[in-house]
Amino acid sequence: AGVTLFDTADIYGFDGAGGFGDAEALLGQVFDAAPGLRARMVLATKGGITPPVPYDSGRDYLMAALEASLRRLKTDHVDLYQIHRPDILAHPQEVARTLEDMVASGKVRAIGVSNHTIEQHRALATFLTIPLASTQPEVSPLVIEPIEGGLFDLAMAADMAVLAWSPLGGGRIGDPQDARAVAVCATLDRVANAAGVSRAAAAYSWIMAHPAQAIPIVGTQNVARIAEIPDAFECQWTRQLWYDVLVAARGVKLP
Repeated sequence: AGVTLFDTADIYGFDGAGGFGDAEALLGQVFDAAPGLRARMVLATKGGITPPVPYDSGRDYLMAALEASLRRLKTDHVDLYQIHRPDILAHPQEVARTLEDMVASGKVRAIGVSNHTIEQHRALATFLTIPLASTQPEVSPLVIEPIEGGLFDLAMAADMAVLAWSPLGGGRIGDPQDARAVAVCATLDRVANAAGVSRAAAAYSWIMAHPAQAIPIVGTQNVARIAEIPDAFECQWTRQLWYDVLVAARGVKLP
């Protein structure tokens, strides 16, 4: 399908038979079975969620979490390491120094954050001497706050990649249950039908059409769904159609 970015986290698979880190361990098995695959991808993972606390971005915890992730992934480095959710009890200066030390060790190539507010981005960036490479908010044609609330603008200003998690609105794009979702999907279908692609591909494309050039993070175990990801590039968005989706998502007209 041409997918080269793989985003995981130590918390993924927490309820699995092996407990913490199941998803990373499974990916590590894939690397074992397919030598050379690791070098052909951009590998991203996340740390900092630690049930039931729930968050810990202290230096000792994050350093240990990185080492554990590397062991499970069976690799000597990750291309992107992200703070999964902000730890309110961790001073941003401590977090910044920890992330910089990860990069200095050679075990992390770039750093990012996930689910952080604009002010949390700014506070962390104040203490960093290297840039944040990415931010990962929830974004979909139904979850537009990062677009309207300024996070996409911050990302463009700071040259951060935007990784959009849950780009199908947690399944609501595929199965709209309220008037707002139905209205959004109606416009997505117009674009999808014109391009001969699925509604999901149109949803990915709508996110990608923003000048922040967000990258949808597709979390599916359905091979057919993975294969259709490149179809997003077939969609054509006029300004009118793109704004039609935004207005439908807002539920009220733009000023």
